[in-house]
Amino acid sequence: MTETRPAAAQPATRGWLSRALQKLTADDQTVDAQELQSDVASSGCAPVSSCRKGQVVTVTGRLKSVVYTPRETVPTLEAELFDGSGSVTLVWLGRRRIPGIEPGRRLTARGRFAAFDGQRVIYNPWYELGAG
Repeated sequence: MTETRPAAAQPATRGWLSRALQKLTADDQTVDAQELQSDVASSGCAPVSSCRKGQVVTVTGRLKSVVYTPRETVPTLEAELFDGSGSVTLVWLGRRRIPGIEPGRRLTARGRFAAFDGQRVIYNPWYELGAG
């Protein structure tokens, strides 16, 4: 027979002092990831970690890296978008450069979520650049 605790004995949600103290003691990467996750929630976009293959998704976050990959047939521009929960690679086929697509830039992208060699990918996404 399992025993359940009364409602009063359940742990309370963290208060503002506890959250402020955690923010002061956490490393910069953890704080940045939490802020990005908060932005995802407030924008109504899907967290990358919850996206599934074949879904049309809208994701938002910060570009961690941008790489031009020359191929034999089609040049490719790849950008890694991080939203605090995970990363997805945005791939534009036939592009060498896109003005504004640079590391550190905030971006919202929409497209069909795919997985290729274990990597999360959105090919030729619609995108909107954000501030900074």
